[in-house]
This record gives sequence, structure tokens and C-alpha cells, in this order.
Amino acid sequence: MSDDDRVLYGCMGLGGSWDPQPYGPGDIDAAEAAVEAALDSGITVFDHADIYRHGKSEAVFGEVLARTPGLRDRITLQTKCGIRLGDEDRPGMYDLRAETVTRRVEESLTRLRTDVIDVLLLHRPDPLADVDSLASALTSLHRQGLVRRFGVSNMGAAQIAHLQARLEQPLVANQLEMSLHSRDWVEAGVLLNTPARTANGFPFGTLEHCRDHGIRLQAWGALAQGRFTGRQQTPAERATADLLAELARRKGTTPETVLLWWLMRHPARIAPVIGTARPDRIRACRDAARREPDLTHEEWYELWVTARGVPLP
Repeated sequence: MSDDDRVLYGCMGLGGSWDPQPYGPGDIDAAEAAVEAALDSGITVFDHADIYRHGKSEAVFGEVLARTPGLRDRITLQTKCGIRLGDEDRPGMYDLRAETVTRRVEESLTRLRTDVIDVLLLHRPDPLADVDSLASALTSLHRQGLVRRFGVSNMGAAQIAHLQARLEQPLVANQLEMSLHSRDWVEAGVLLNTPARTANGFPFGTLEHCRDHGIRLQAWGALAQGRFTGRQQTPAERATADLLAELARRKGTTPETVLLWWLMRHPARIAPVIGTARPDRIRACRDAARREPDLTHEEWYELWVTARGVPLP
């Protein structure tokens, strides 16, 4: 991932319903509209996972690529594997067995109608994974030219280091839930030696490890599911929405952009992942993709404390 890739488009909302039912022409059209909105906004990295909409998110994106000659060369394709959805016969589980990862990559390539995945992320840790065998499978995928780069998702520093020690290629990304609502990642560093520390489950040192090793942090859930830009429920959310709107007015942009700037202003070089399928909301994030974060030290803290609803310790 490069510093120019400020914002990613998350494709989880594409492909119709969250079930195995086939997608239709309308789902392809909706995916095309979302992709066009992202490209218009300066976003060229598209984030997938093999489980999104039971594979239909990748499949409709592949249809869009087939409709648009030359598009594949203009974008970066990222996908994830490692989760198996549950059904009537078996529970959901994590699966990073070497043969499973290899098969899932081949299936993603088919659905996406491409011959190479630019970045493959391991979606969640599998406690039963044989890391040596997994690393060998990833190395084989790279040598075959099927995957260019690798990363992880929802992993802490120790897990990343454990895998990296066995892998030839450097891990380039770690995707975590990070937003002005999901703040454990930033609060872990300031709640040490306070009673509130026990309620914070974020693996301390993960941000520092990623920064030290050139691993790009990607934030899923970056728009906080609209909590500050449309569906406020608590007094803190309403106060934060008002502050975002005021900052957006003063800076000539949108509340969505300011919300993403709050993440991007952090020195860890966080790249937000936009997960909405609505073209208008995608375009509302345009300035985040095109402009440097325009938040002062004081404004950044004001947003943080307002969202917390209580002062810092």
C-alpha cells in the first residue's frame, strides 16, 4: 500500500442479499454505480473478502471489470480469506489451513475475473493454524504470480510477528476496526495505569509494531455505521454530529470527510475503508481521498473527547 492510497472502498455492500441466492442485473448495476462513485472520488483500492454476500460481492465486481475494459489496470484489488460461514450443518469457523487458503484464492480469482490479487489479507486468526504450513502456502501463491502482496486483518502485534518470522514477503497491511466510535485502538495507549484499562481489549503495542515495520493500518468501520452522520442515538453521538457538522462547514467539506480525517490525522498513517454502497455517501468522502487531513491538534482532541462523552483521565 502506498501513501497515495489514502482511502479504500470496501465492497461488502455489493452483490445483493446476504444469502446464497443468485445476484441479478440490478445488483451488477448497483455495483457499477458504487465503483464509479469511488473512482470519481479518487479511490482506486477496492477491498473484498471471499465471504462477502457469500461470494457475490466479488462476483458482481468481476462483472463490472468485464464491462469496463482497462479498469483492472487502474485499480488495486485486495481480498481476504480465512472465515468459513456457518450453515444448517456446521458452525461458522476460522480456517487458515494451507489447502483452504490456496483454494479460496483460486475461487476469488475466478469470481473477480482476474489473474492476480494485488493484496491478500488473512481475515481473522485461526487458533489451529499451522503457521509454517500457512507461510509456505502464501509463498507458493506469490511465486506462482497469483498474489502480489500479503497482509492480515484483526491481528495483534505478536500474531503478526509470529507469521512474519516465517514468511519471505513483508506483510504490508493490518485491517482493524477503527473509528471515532470504536476507539480502543487509540485509548489503549492512554488508559494505562487507570481503572478503565481493564475494559480495553485492544492488543497494546500493535499500532507501534505496525508503524515500526511499515505495515499500513486500514480501518474498517471507519464511518462508524452512521452514528455521527445520520443515526445518532446517544447524547455523545448527537454532540459529536453537531461538532462534525460545524467543522465541516468551517472547512468547506462534509461531516463524513471530517470523520475520516480524524483517523487519518493520527501519525500511524491509517487508511479508512468506506463500506457504504450508496454513491452519494461515497462521494461525500471525496475530500478525504483528495486532501490532507485538515484538523488541528485541538480539533482532533475535541472530537475525541466529545465522542467519549467523558473527559480524558
